[in-house]
Amino acid sequence: MATEQRPFHLVVFGASGFTGQFVTEEVAREQVARDRSSPLPWAVAGRSREKLQRVLEKAALKLGRPTLPSEVGVIICDITNPASLDEMAKQATVVLNCVGPYRFYGEPVVKACVENGTSCIDICGEPEFLELMYLKYHEKAAEKGVYIIGSSGFDSIPADLGVIYTRNQMNGTLTAVESFLTVHSGPEGLCIHDGTWKSAIYGFGARSNLRKLRSASNLKPVPLIGTKLKKRWPVSYCRELNTYSIPFLGSDMSVVKRTQSYLYEVLEESPVQYAAYITVGGITSVIKLMFAGLFFLFFVRFGIGRHLLIKFPWLFSFGYFSKQGPTQKQMDGSSFTLTFFGQGYKQGLSTDKLKPNIRICTQVKGPEAGYVTTPIAMVQAAMTLLNDVSDLPKAGGVFTPGAAFSKTKLIDRLGQHGIEFSVISSSEV
Repeated sequence: MATEQRPFHLVVFGASGFTGQFVTEEVAREQVARDRSSPLPWAVAGRSREKLQRVLEKAALKLGRPTLPSEVGVIICDITNPASLDEMAKQATVVLNCVGPYRFYGEPVVKACVENGTSCIDICGEPEFLELMYLKYHEKAAEKGVYIIGSSGFDSIPADLGVIYTRNQMNGTLTAVESFLTVHSGPEGLCIHDGTWKSAIYGFGARSNLRKLRSASNLKPVPLIGTKLKKRWPVSYCRELNTYSIPFLGSDMSVVKRTQSYLYEVLEESPVQYAAYITVGGITSVIKLMFAGLFFLFFVRFGIGRHLLIKFPWLFSFGYFSKQGPTQKQMDGSSFTLTFFGQGYKQGLSTDKLKPNIRICTQVKGPEAGYVTTPIAMVQAAMTLLNDVSDLPKAGGVFTPGAAFSKTKLIDRLGQHGIEFSVISSSEV
Protein backbone atom coordinates (compact mmCIF):
# COMPACT_ATOMS: atom_id res chain seq x y z
CA MET A 1 0.00 0.00 0.00
CA ALA A 2 1.46 3.29 -1.15
CA THR A 3 1.83 5.11 2.15
CA GLU A 4 4.56 7.38 0.83
CA GLN A 5 2.08 9.05 -1.54
CA ARG A 6 -0.26 10.18 1.24
CA PRO A 7 0.48 12.61 4.07
CA PHE A 8 -1.19 10.35 6.69
CA HIS A 9 -0.91 6.62 7.19
CA LEU A 10 -4.01 6.62 9.41
CA VAL A 11 -6.97 8.99 9.76
CA VAL A 12 -9.46 8.51 12.62
CA PHE A 13 -12.82 9.70 11.29
CA GLY A 14 -15.28 10.57 14.06
CA ALA A 15 -12.45 11.06 16.56
CA SER A 16 -14.59 13.29 18.80
CA GLY A 17 -17.34 10.65 19.17
CA PHE A 18 -17.57 8.46 22.26
CA THR A 19 -15.71 5.48 20.77
CA GLY A 20 -13.59 7.67 18.49
CA GLN A 21 -11.86 9.32 21.45
CA PHE A 22 -10.61 5.92 22.67
CA VAL A 23 -9.45 4.96 19.17
CA THR A 24 -7.59 8.28 19.04
CA GLU A 25 -5.81 7.46 22.31
CA GLU A 26 -4.88 4.01 21.00
CA VAL A 27 -3.37 5.40 17.79
CA ALA A 28 -1.38 7.85 19.93
CA ARG A 29 -0.01 4.89 21.94
CA GLU A 30 0.87 3.04 18.75
CA GLN A 31 2.68 6.13 17.45
CA VAL A 32 5.30 5.81 20.20
CA ALA A 33 5.40 2.00 20.50
CA ARG A 34 8.85 0.70 21.46
CA ASP A 35 9.16 -1.58 18.44
CA ARG A 36 8.25 1.17 15.98
CA SER A 37 11.09 1.64 13.49
CA SER A 38 9.42 4.29 11.29
CA PRO A 39 7.20 7.35 11.88
CA LEU A 40 3.42 6.97 11.95
CA PRO A 41 1.93 10.20 10.55
CA TRP A 42 -1.76 10.35 11.38
CA ALA A 43 -4.71 12.68 11.68
CA VAL A 44 -8.11 13.05 13.27
CA ALA A 45 -11.17 14.01 11.23
CA GLY A 46 -14.66 15.31 11.96
CA ARG A 47 -17.01 18.27 11.72
CA SER A 48 -15.69 20.46 14.55
CA ARG A 49 -12.07 21.59 14.84
CA GLU A 50 -12.70 22.64 18.46
CA LYS A 51 -13.99 19.18 19.46
CA LEU A 52 -11.14 17.45 17.68
CA GLN A 53 -8.60 19.66 19.45
CA ARG A 54 -10.25 18.88 22.80
CA VAL A 55 -9.99 15.15 22.14
CA LEU A 56 -6.27 15.52 21.34
CA GLU A 57 -5.70 17.64 24.44
CA LYS A 58 -7.51 15.07 26.60
CA ALA A 59 -5.40 12.26 25.11
CA ALA A 60 -2.24 14.29 25.65
CA LEU A 61 -3.10 14.78 29.32
CA LYS A 62 -4.00 11.12 29.84
CA LEU A 63 -0.86 9.83 28.11
CA GLY A 64 1.50 12.45 29.56
CA ARG A 65 2.43 13.78 26.11
CA PRO A 66 1.89 17.57 26.06
CA THR A 67 3.18 17.88 22.47
CA LEU A 68 0.64 15.39 21.06
CA PRO A 69 -1.86 17.97 19.65
CA SER A 70 0.88 19.56 17.56
CA GLU A 71 1.98 16.15 16.20
CA VAL A 72 -1.40 15.14 14.78
CA GLY A 73 -3.13 16.45 11.66
CA VAL A 74 -6.69 17.78 11.81
CA ILE A 75 -9.09 17.31 8.87
CA ILE A 76 -12.49 18.99 8.79
CA CYS A 77 -15.14 16.96 6.97
CA ASP A 78 -18.82 16.12 7.24
CA ILE A 79 -20.70 12.94 6.44
CA THR A 80 -23.26 15.04 4.50
CA ASN A 81 -20.57 16.62 2.30
CA PRO A 82 -19.17 14.06 -0.19
CA ALA A 83 -16.47 16.45 -1.42
CA SER A 84 -15.07 16.78 2.10
CA LEU A 85 -15.04 12.99 2.50
CA ASP A 86 -13.14 12.73 -0.79
CA GLU A 87 -10.55 15.22 0.48
CA MET A 88 -10.14 13.20 3.69
CA ALA A 89 -9.77 9.93 1.81
CA LYS A 90 -7.15 11.37 -0.56
CA GLN A 91 -4.93 12.21 2.41
CA ALA A 92 -5.09 8.78 4.09
CA THR A 93 -3.73 5.32 3.43
CA VAL A 94 -6.24 3.82 5.87
CA VAL A 95 -9.36 5.49 7.30
CA LEU A 96 -10.56 4.25 10.70
CA ASN A 97 -14.28 4.98 10.56
CA CYS A 98 -15.86 5.45 14.01
CA VAL A 99 -19.08 7.16 12.90
CA GLY A 100 -22.22 5.10 13.48
CA PRO A 101 -24.88 3.83 13.34
CA TYR A 102 -23.31 2.63 10.11
CA ARG A 103 -26.65 1.90 8.43
CA PHE A 104 -27.17 5.70 8.34
CA TYR A 105 -23.64 7.09 8.11
CA GLY A 106 -21.35 4.31 6.87
CA GLU A 107 -21.81 4.11 3.11
CA PRO A 108 -20.63 7.65 2.18
CA VAL A 109 -17.29 6.86 3.87
CA VAL A 110 -16.94 3.51 2.09
CA LYS A 111 -17.82 5.15 -1.24
CA ALA A 112 -15.29 7.95 -0.76
CA CYS A 113 -12.55 5.51 0.22
CA VAL A 114 -13.17 3.15 -2.71
CA GLU A 115 -13.30 5.97 -5.26
CA ASN A 116 -10.09 7.54 -3.93
CA GLY A 117 -8.04 4.37 -3.53
CA THR A 118 -8.08 4.39 0.27
CA SER A 119 -8.51 1.38 2.55
CA CYS A 120 -11.10 1.60 5.32
CA ILE A 121 -11.71 -0.19 8.61
CA ASP A 122 -14.83 0.10 10.74
CA ILE A 123 -16.14 -1.39 14.00
CA CYS A 124 -19.66 -2.06 12.76
CA GLY A 125 -21.79 -4.75 14.39
CA GLU A 126 -24.69 -4.38 11.93
CA PRO A 127 -24.96 -7.39 9.57
CA GLU A 128 -27.26 -5.62 7.12
CA PHE A 129 -24.74 -2.82 6.51
CA LEU A 130 -21.76 -5.20 6.35
CA GLU A 131 -23.40 -7.52 3.84
CA LEU A 132 -24.78 -4.65 1.74
CA MET A 133 -21.32 -3.07 1.43
CA TYR A 134 -19.97 -6.38 0.15
CA LEU A 135 -22.64 -6.59 -2.55
CA LYS A 136 -22.25 -2.95 -3.64
CA TYR A 137 -18.50 -2.34 -3.37
CA HIS A 138 -16.52 -5.59 -3.39
CA GLU A 139 -15.77 -5.55 -7.11
CA LYS A 140 -15.03 -1.82 -7.17
CA ALA A 141 -12.66 -2.13 -4.20
CA ALA A 142 -10.91 -5.07 -5.88
CA GLU A 143 -10.40 -2.98 -9.03
CA LYS A 144 -8.85 -0.20 -6.93
CA GLY A 145 -6.75 -2.63 -4.86
CA VAL A 146 -8.07 -1.31 -1.54
CA TYR A 147 -9.36 -3.20 1.49
CA ILE A 148 -12.71 -2.39 3.10
CA ILE A 149 -12.87 -4.37 6.34
CA GLY A 150 -15.89 -4.18 8.61
CA SER A 151 -16.56 -5.43 12.15
CA SER A 152 -12.96 -4.91 13.25
CA GLY A 153 -13.71 -4.21 16.91
CA PHE A 154 -14.97 -6.47 19.67
CA ASP A 155 -17.61 -7.34 17.14
CA SER A 156 -16.11 -9.43 15.61
CA ILE A 157 -12.32 -9.86 15.68
CA PRO A 158 -12.15 -12.07 18.82
CA ALA A 159 -14.83 -14.45 17.48
CA ASP A 160 -13.73 -14.51 13.84
CA LEU A 161 -10.01 -14.90 14.49
CA GLY A 162 -10.77 -17.15 17.49
CA VAL A 163 -12.35 -19.72 15.16
CA ILE A 164 -9.33 -19.51 12.82
CA TYR A 165 -6.94 -19.83 15.79
CA THR A 166 -8.85 -22.90 17.02
CA ARG A 167 -8.63 -24.46 13.56
CA ASN A 168 -4.90 -23.79 13.34
CA GLN A 169 -4.25 -25.33 16.77
CA MET A 170 -6.17 -28.56 16.11
CA ASN A 171 -4.14 -31.57 14.99
CA GLY A 172 -6.71 -32.59 12.42
CA THR A 173 -9.78 -31.15 10.66
CA LEU A 174 -11.93 -28.75 12.70
CA THR A 175 -15.59 -29.09 11.63
CA ALA A 176 -17.63 -27.24 14.26
CA VAL A 177 -17.19 -24.64 17.01
CA GLU A 178 -19.39 -23.20 19.73
CA SER A 179 -18.26 -19.99 21.42
CA PHE A 180 -19.36 -18.71 24.83
CA LEU A 181 -18.81 -15.07 25.75
CA THR A 182 -18.44 -14.22 29.44
CA VAL A 183 -18.29 -10.56 30.44
CA HIS A 184 -16.68 -9.83 33.81
CA SER A 185 -17.43 -6.68 35.77
CA GLY A 186 -15.82 -5.03 38.79
CA PRO A 187 -17.48 -3.47 41.83
CA GLU A 188 -18.66 -0.51 39.73
CA GLY A 189 -20.66 -2.76 37.41
CA LEU A 190 -21.06 -2.62 33.63
CA CYS A 191 -22.23 0.13 31.30
CA ILE A 192 -22.27 0.59 27.51
CA HIS A 193 -22.71 3.82 25.55
CA ASP A 194 -26.12 4.14 23.93
CA GLY A 195 -24.65 4.27 20.42
CA THR A 196 -24.46 0.46 20.53
CA TRP A 197 -28.01 0.36 21.90
CA LYS A 198 -29.26 2.47 18.95
CA SER A 199 -27.55 0.18 16.43
CA ALA A 200 -29.28 -2.83 18.00
CA ILE A 201 -32.69 -1.11 17.96
CA TYR A 202 -32.43 -0.15 14.29
CA GLY A 203 -31.06 -3.58 13.39
CA PHE A 204 -33.84 -5.56 15.07
CA GLY A 205 -36.41 -3.11 13.73
CA ALA A 206 -35.29 -3.82 10.17
CA ARG A 207 -34.78 -7.59 10.29
CA SER A 208 -37.01 -8.07 7.24
CA ASN A 209 -34.56 -5.96 5.19
CA LEU A 210 -31.71 -8.30 6.09
CA ARG A 211 -33.75 -11.34 5.06
CA LYS A 212 -34.57 -9.71 1.70
CA LEU A 213 -30.91 -8.76 1.18
CA ARG A 214 -29.73 -12.31 1.81
CA SER A 215 -32.43 -13.72 -0.43
CA ALA A 216 -31.40 -11.39 -3.28
CA SER A 217 -27.67 -12.08 -2.89
CA ASN A 218 -27.99 -15.80 -3.84
CA LEU A 219 -24.82 -16.76 -1.99
CA LYS A 220 -23.93 -20.44 -2.28
CA PRO A 221 -24.16 -22.38 0.98
CA VAL A 222 -20.90 -23.99 2.06
CA PRO A 223 -20.92 -27.79 2.33
CA LEU A 224 -21.53 -29.49 5.66
CA ILE A 225 -18.38 -31.25 6.82
CA GLY A 226 -18.72 -33.89 9.54
CA THR A 227 -21.58 -34.17 12.00
CA LYS A 228 -24.09 -31.32 11.92
CA LEU A 229 -23.73 -28.94 14.87
CA LYS A 230 -26.92 -29.10 16.93
CA LYS A 231 -28.60 -25.86 17.93
CA ARG A 232 -29.01 -25.30 21.64
CA TRP A 233 -32.27 -24.23 23.23
CA PRO A 234 -32.80 -20.45 23.64
CA VAL A 235 -31.80 -20.99 27.28
CA SER A 236 -29.34 -23.84 27.81
CA TYR A 237 -26.90 -24.99 30.47
CA CYS A 238 -23.21 -25.19 29.61
CA ARG A 239 -21.75 -27.92 31.81
CA GLU A 240 -18.15 -27.12 30.95
CA LEU A 241 -18.52 -23.54 32.20
CA ASN A 242 -21.15 -24.27 34.86
CA THR A 243 -23.47 -21.51 33.69
CA TYR A 244 -26.61 -20.86 31.68
CA SER A 245 -26.29 -19.33 28.24
CA ILE A 246 -28.44 -17.73 25.55
CA PRO A 247 -27.69 -17.13 21.84
CA PHE A 248 -25.38 -14.17 21.25
CA LEU A 249 -27.34 -11.73 19.09
CA GLY A 250 -24.40 -9.65 17.85
CA SER A 251 -22.83 -9.85 14.40
CA ASP A 252 -20.41 -12.72 15.21
CA MET A 253 -22.51 -15.45 13.56
CA SER A 254 -22.92 -13.43 10.36
CA VAL A 255 -19.25 -12.47 10.19
CA VAL A 256 -17.84 -15.94 10.93
CA LYS A 257 -20.13 -17.56 8.35
CA ARG A 258 -19.00 -15.07 5.70
CA THR A 259 -15.36 -15.74 6.60
CA GLN A 260 -15.82 -19.49 6.36
CA SER A 261 -17.51 -19.07 2.98
CA TYR A 262 -14.54 -17.03 1.74
CA LEU A 263 -11.97 -19.51 3.09
CA TYR A 264 -13.80 -22.38 1.39
CA GLU A 265 -14.53 -20.74 -1.97
CA VAL A 266 -11.32 -18.75 -2.46
CA LEU A 267 -8.66 -20.60 -0.45
CA GLU A 268 -10.27 -24.08 -0.72
CA GLU A 269 -10.07 -24.63 3.04
CA SER A 270 -12.44 -26.90 4.91
CA PRO A 271 -15.36 -24.82 6.29
CA VAL A 272 -16.26 -24.74 9.99
CA GLN A 273 -19.81 -24.67 11.40
CA TYR A 274 -20.28 -22.05 14.10
CA ALA A 275 -22.70 -21.05 16.84
CA ALA A 276 -22.30 -18.17 19.31
CA TYR A 277 -23.64 -17.87 22.85
CA ILE A 278 -23.28 -15.56 25.83
CA THR A 279 -23.22 -16.80 29.42
CA VAL A 280 -25.77 -15.29 31.79
CA GLY A 281 -25.00 -16.89 35.16
CA GLY A 282 -27.72 -18.50 37.27
CA ILE A 283 -31.46 -18.97 36.87
CA THR A 284 -32.28 -15.55 38.42
CA SER A 285 -30.28 -13.81 35.69
CA VAL A 286 -32.03 -15.95 33.07
CA ILE A 287 -35.47 -14.81 34.26
CA LYS A 288 -34.42 -11.13 34.28
CA LEU A 289 -33.00 -11.39 30.77
CA MET A 290 -36.11 -13.13 29.47
CA PHE A 291 -38.29 -10.27 30.68
CA ALA A 292 -35.87 -7.66 29.29
CA GLY A 293 -35.69 -9.48 25.95
CA LEU A 294 -39.46 -9.73 25.63
CA PHE A 295 -39.79 -6.03 26.46
CA PHE A 296 -37.19 -5.12 23.85
CA LEU A 297 -38.58 -7.34 21.08
CA PHE A 298 -42.10 -5.99 21.63
CA PHE A 299 -41.12 -2.30 21.65
CA VAL A 300 -38.69 -2.55 18.72
CA ARG A 301 -41.52 -3.62 16.37
CA PHE A 302 -43.19 -0.20 16.44
CA GLY A 303 -42.04 3.32 15.64
CA ILE A 304 -43.21 4.74 18.96
CA GLY A 305 -41.59 1.81 20.77
CA ARG A 306 -38.24 2.42 19.07
CA HIS A 307 -38.52 6.11 19.95
CA LEU A 308 -39.00 5.26 23.63
CA LEU A 309 -36.15 2.73 23.62
CA ILE A 310 -33.80 5.35 22.14
CA LYS A 311 -34.94 8.16 24.45
CA PHE A 312 -34.65 6.13 27.66
CA PRO A 313 -31.82 3.62 27.16
CA TRP A 314 -30.98 3.39 30.88
CA LEU A 315 -34.59 2.51 31.81
CA PHE A 316 -35.29 -0.10 29.15
CA SER A 317 -31.87 -1.81 29.38
CA PHE A 318 -32.04 -2.07 33.19
CA GLY A 319 -29.07 0.27 33.52
CA TYR A 320 -26.68 -1.47 31.11
CA PHE A 321 -26.82 1.28 28.45
CA SER A 322 -26.64 5.03 29.03
CA LYS A 323 -26.06 8.25 27.09
CA GLN A 324 -22.97 8.93 29.23
CA GLY A 325 -21.33 5.52 28.68
CA PRO A 326 -19.08 3.76 31.20
CA THR A 327 -16.85 5.53 33.70
CA GLN A 328 -13.11 4.93 33.73
CA LYS A 329 -13.52 2.82 36.90
CA GLN A 330 -16.13 0.66 35.20
CA MET A 331 -13.82 0.11 32.23
CA ASP A 332 -10.84 -0.64 34.46
CA GLY A 333 -12.84 -3.28 36.32
CA SER A 334 -14.27 -5.01 33.23
CA SER A 335 -12.90 -7.77 31.00
CA PHE A 336 -14.11 -10.60 28.79
CA THR A 337 -13.41 -14.27 28.13
CA LEU A 338 -14.48 -15.91 24.89
CA THR A 339 -14.31 -19.71 25.17
CA PHE A 340 -14.40 -21.94 22.08
CA PHE A 341 -15.35 -25.61 22.15
CA GLY A 342 -14.35 -27.23 18.87
CA GLN A 343 -14.78 -30.72 17.45
CA GLY A 344 -13.32 -32.45 14.44
CA TYR A 345 -11.47 -35.40 13.02
CA LYS A 346 -7.97 -36.79 13.31
CA GLN A 347 -5.67 -36.12 10.36
CA GLY A 348 -6.46 -38.49 7.49
CA LEU A 349 -9.72 -39.77 9.01
CA SER A 350 -12.87 -39.62 6.91
CA THR A 351 -15.43 -37.03 7.99
CA ASP A 352 -18.30 -38.70 6.15
CA LYS A 353 -19.93 -41.09 8.63
CA LEU A 354 -17.94 -41.27 11.84
CA LYS A 355 -18.62 -39.07 14.85
CA PRO A 356 -15.97 -36.39 15.61
CA ASN A 357 -13.05 -37.92 17.52
CA ILE A 358 -11.04 -34.82 18.51
CA ARG A 359 -12.13 -32.03 20.84
CA ILE A 360 -10.33 -28.79 21.54
CA CYS A 361 -10.97 -25.87 23.87
CA THR A 362 -9.41 -22.45 23.26
CA GLN A 363 -9.91 -18.99 24.73
CA VAL A 364 -9.55 -15.35 23.84
CA LYS A 365 -9.18 -13.08 26.87
CA GLY A 366 -9.00 -9.33 26.93
CA PRO A 367 -9.76 -6.09 28.77
CA GLU A 368 -13.09 -4.22 28.71
CA ALA A 369 -14.76 -5.08 25.42
CA GLY A 370 -16.33 -1.91 24.04
CA TYR A 371 -13.82 0.88 24.60
CA VAL A 372 -10.52 -0.87 25.38
CA THR A 373 -10.53 -4.08 23.32
CA THR A 374 -12.33 -2.48 20.36
CA PRO A 375 -9.78 0.36 19.87
CA ILE A 376 -6.88 -2.10 20.26
CA ALA A 377 -8.41 -4.48 17.70
CA MET A 378 -9.19 -1.69 15.26
CA VAL A 379 -5.77 -0.07 15.45
CA GLN A 380 -3.89 -3.38 15.21
CA ALA A 381 -6.01 -4.32 12.20
CA ALA A 382 -4.94 -1.03 10.62
CA MET A 383 -1.28 -1.69 11.45
CA THR A 384 -1.62 -5.13 9.88
CA LEU A 385 -2.97 -3.52 6.71
CA LEU A 386 0.04 -1.19 6.64
CA ASN A 387 2.72 -3.73 7.47
CA ASP A 388 1.64 -7.26 6.45
CA VAL A 389 0.81 -6.40 2.84
CA SER A 390 2.20 -9.62 1.34
CA ASP A 391 -0.02 -11.74 3.63
CA LEU A 392 -3.29 -10.00 2.72
CA PRO A 393 -5.64 -11.27 -0.03
CA LYS A 394 -3.91 -10.56 -3.33
CA ALA A 395 -6.70 -8.38 -4.70
CA GLY A 396 -8.54 -5.76 -2.71
CA GLY A 397 -12.21 -5.98 -1.86
CA VAL A 398 -14.73 -5.90 0.96
CA PHE A 399 -13.71 -8.46 3.59
CA THR A 400 -14.49 -9.78 7.02
CA PRO A 401 -11.55 -9.65 9.48
CA GLY A 402 -10.98 -13.41 9.19
CA ALA A 403 -10.96 -13.30 5.39
CA ALA A 404 -8.52 -10.37 5.31
CA PHE A 405 -6.22 -11.37 8.17
CA SER A 406 -6.20 -15.19 8.36
CA LYS A 407 -2.65 -15.37 6.96
CA THR A 408 -1.26 -12.31 8.77
CA LYS A 409 0.33 -11.72 12.17
CA LEU A 410 -2.74 -9.98 13.62
CA ILE A 411 -3.25 -12.58 16.38
CA ASP A 412 0.35 -12.04 17.50
CA ARG A 413 -0.12 -8.27 17.42
CA LEU A 414 -3.25 -8.55 19.56
CA GLY A 415 -1.40 -10.76 22.05
CA GLN A 416 1.25 -8.08 22.48
CA HIS A 417 -1.53 -5.60 23.37
CA GLY A 418 -3.37 -7.63 26.01
CA ILE A 419 -5.81 -9.66 23.87
CA GLU A 420 -4.53 -13.19 24.40
CA PHE A 421 -5.33 -16.34 22.41
CA SER A 422 -4.57 -19.68 24.11
CA VAL A 423 -5.30 -23.42 24.00
CA ILE A 424 -6.98 -24.70 27.18
CA SER A 425 -7.21 -28.39 26.27
CA SER A 426 -7.05 -30.74 23.30
CA SER A 427 -7.88 -34.44 23.32
CA GLU A 428 -8.90 -37.40 21.20
CA VAL A 429 -12.28 -38.92 22.02
